Amino acid sequence: MIYLEKFILPSKDREFNFFIEIKRQCYNTFYPFQVFAYPEDLQLDFEPITILYGGNGSGKTTALNVIAEKLGLKRESVFNQSNFFEAYLKYCDHRIEAHIPEHSAIITSDDVFDYALNIRNLNLGIDQKRTDMFEGYLEAKYSDFKMNSLEDYERLKMVNQTRSKTQSRYIRENLISNIRSRSNGENAFKYFTEKITEKGLFLLDEPENSLSPKMQLKLKSFIEEAVRYFGCQIIMSTHSPFLLSIEGAKIYDFDSDPVEIKNWLELEHIKKYYELFKDIEI
Repeated sequence: MIYLEKFILPSKDREFNFFIEIKRQCYNTFYPFQVFAYPEDLQLDFEPITILYGGNGSGKTTALNVIAEKLGLKRESVFNQSNFFEAYLKYCDHRIEAHIPEHSAIITSDDVFDYALNIRNLNLGIDQKRTDMFEGYLEAKYSDFKMNSLEDYERLKMVNQTRSKTQSRYIRENLISNIRSRSNGENAFKYFTEKITEKGLFLLDEPENSLSPKMQLKLKSFIEEAVRYFGCQIIMSTHSPFLLSIEGAKIYDFDSDPVEIKNWLELEHIKKYYELFKDIEI
């Protein structure tokens, strides 16, 4: 499924004209101006799966943020922007092939990190409450309690529970369980499977972060199935050789000047992997 057909980032001259209009010359200091300072407009034509590839600082994450803000996609984490970000968006054009569903979103590595951190903090809170309940159980079970008014009713119930149940049973029945312990990679994969739902446009910024090679392959399969069977369109930035190898994905090389479409085997990072494995080949 294709929701976003194309997106156009302004050329260097169109950027410059904006600052002439407002009589500001030092335009290269205002993000995201000058990130894509090409002689011609940069037009990105999208397939069901499109990948933005490039080294750090190549602009692939900026491109995702610009697209997400122009389309008004949902996001959870804040992102880097300047006072001129909204002005830059006015110079960006796009074409929609189908209505973009409201649940469409951009998902960043910060979102995944915050999700894992929230799970950890929740479990820490549960652990602390469990410790408090252990202490409360012993204090209530062996206390010399007498009910003097209705205000003591809840305390009476607690005392009766502690005297009729073992400590472990009392804790199990009165405290929610910890969220099942997972590695950061497992939590990251779970986050993607929860957020990427049927019939939506999803922008993924370096989703391989925190994922082992095995988990990256699982994410690759999940993305392929989400597109093939559930009407999703995926636009992502990545360095991962596993994600870059997705069959049928269109890859834009942001390390090229200007940006070019390339086969994944032509990419510099893939060549480096190949050279490394050839050097150590047994």
